[in-house]
Amino acid sequence: MTSAVYREESPADLIRVRVGTMLFMATFLFFWITTTPFIDLTGAAVLDPSAGNSNRLNQIVSLALFAGMFAYGLAHPMRGIILQPRPLLTVLYIWFLFVSAISAYPMFGIKGTVLAVMVTINASIYLLLPASERHFAKMLGIGTLFMLAVAYYGILFKPTLAIHQASELREPMNAGLWRGHFPHKNSAAAAMVIAAFFGLFVMNVWSRLAGLAIVILSFNFLLHTGGKTSTAMLPAIVLLAWVFERIRFLRIPIVIGGVGLFNLFAVGSAVFKPLSDFVTELGIDATFTNRADIWRFAFTALAEQPITGYGFKAFWQTSELVNSGGSIETWAVAAANGHNSYLDIALTTGFPGLLLTVIWLLVLPLRNIARLAPAVEHSHLTRLYIRVWLYTIFNAGLESLFFEGGNLLWFTFLFSLYGLHLQSRAVLSVAPQQVKSGAVYA
Repeated sequence: MTSAVYREESPADLIRVRVGTMLFMATFLFFWITTTPFIDLTGAAVLDPSAGNSNRLNQIVSLALFAGMFAYGLAHPMRGIILQPRPLLTVLYIWFLFVSAISAYPMFGIKGTVLAVMVTINASIYLLLPASERHFAKMLGIGTLFMLAVAYYGILFKPTLAIHQASELREPMNAGLWRGHFPHKNSAAAAMVIAAFFGLFVMNVWSRLAGLAIVILSFNFLLHTGGKTSTAMLPAIVLLAWVFERIRFLRIPIVIGGVGLFNLFAVGSAVFKPLSDFVTELGIDATFTNRADIWRFAFTALAEQPITGYGFKAFWQTSELVNSGGSIETWAVAAANGHNSYLDIALTTGFPGLLLTVIWLLVLPLRNIARLAPAVEHSHLTRLYIRVWLYTIFNAGLESLFFEGGNLLWFTFLFSLYGLHLQSRAVLSVAPQQVKSGAVYA
């Protein structure tokens, strides 16, 4: 097996590599640094449900990147991979539009669906940008080191904006915990886990020194975020991915059974008292850091509209919910999201939307992994994709990240899905000069 590579034999090939490099790094920095780093959480605007995170600059950059990525993808020999699997995604996104159109806030869902499609297209093209596996590792390494430099710069020189403060209006109890340039300690923690995975990959493919620096800096930052779940999941996922890679018959139980049980004990403990007691006896906080109130409220709402849900992006933080007066009964009406991706998709798009999502994000990757050739199955590239995939599907049981357009974890998860898709279709190159694809696969 060989990494697909553009050979710089002509000016056109050289231009394509340079454009790919520029688009790769710009997209990486857009998701990992954003156009609005170091957000002030002490302002009253953070409590306003109508205040979005988007701004004019963000919209312009997002559209420009999409236009550049889409043009690059259409000109690429492997443009057929764009927005695959198209039949499933067509049904899924049409369903999202339908449930949104009949909801109380149709424009929320329509805008959200359009953004989700754009991000999916970008992710499907992202791995076509590097010229080789080593080039991919080099760009990941440089981008991640730059991100870490920005995060640590905030801790050293902008501590009031990079470390949670007691003066913050929403969660003053997080005072002292690191968040860097990220909006919250939890998002910072998730980013550092993914960065550590990148570091392990970089160590093996590009530079041991750069990779080791990424792992150490990421892990140190992770510890200071106070993200106990993410800190525990980092070594757990590395171990789980090792088992997943080597013991084939455990793959379906790990993914389908593992995710199912994780959600049963987490979300189920909020609804069923025996489960709550059992989880407590295991020494685990049965409220999962006060998420239980949100899940209990979400289940009650879901029971009223289980088929179509409330419309994509049309439930949490809507003025109708926040100002409904329900805060007298539960504070959960003011929650930013459901803190569970599977529950949120069911709540906003109904059980059909959840089923389509599970097929795309869990079942199809399992099928692609089952088709991996032996030499590809144990490659560093495949290992990176599997680690990101496993971490995200389990972390999704405690955080809402599916179809979140600007979420770096969601974007990284998506291009890892496409990476597994490419890996499952890797072929032996007869001769290096015959390789004309820029896709990153082994």
